[in-house]
Amino acid sequence: MKNDLPSKIKRGKPTFIRIKANKKKMKYNNDNVRRQDRLLEEDRAYALLCEGEYGVLSMTTPTGGAYGIPLNFVWDGQENIYIHCAPRGRKLDCIALYPEVSFCVIGNTHVVPEQFSTNYSSIVLTCRARTGLSPEERMHALRLLMEKYTPEHLAAGEKYAEKSFHRTEIIRLQTEEFSGKCKRMR
Repeated sequence: MKNDLPSKIKRGKPTFIRIKANKKKMKYNNDNVRRQDRLLEEDRAYALLCEGEYGVLSMTTPTGGAYGIPLNFVWDGQENIYIHCAPRGRKLDCIALYPEVSFCVIGNTHVVPEQFSTNYSSIVLTCRARTGLSPEERMHALRLLMEKYTPEHLAAGEKYAEKSFHRTEIIRLQTEEFSGKCKRMR
């Protein structure tokens, strides 16, 4: 087993920096949202991107069909979302041919049966997916994922990431623009 963990990375040292939205790089554009009365405020859209538990990655298959899958993710506070996966699989086959993807993050939802509706918030991002990242960027992404999902287990997570690094791929989604929508009922 080859461990291609970068030698420059200091093991056990957290890399997470409080995320501050870089609004200059990411374009928040609600012009194409049909229900303009349900726009999600920009600050709430960034909060959902930072705090969302999962997102749905939608891609085009090699045969031209559609494929969507729910995934854990982390936003780097700039313009990138990182996802981890195995080094082979359907996602990677799709991305290799069609790197233009959509990523949707859904916030808390609550069905309001007596009103035949649902309270929700969501953002939809237009992205370009990239694989084959440097070992340094891949490990940085894994650390961000650990800091988001398992902050109380960083030392164990670091060891786990080092052991499984050779069998882990990272997908970077570079955000071109995103929009947000919500519905709030009383």
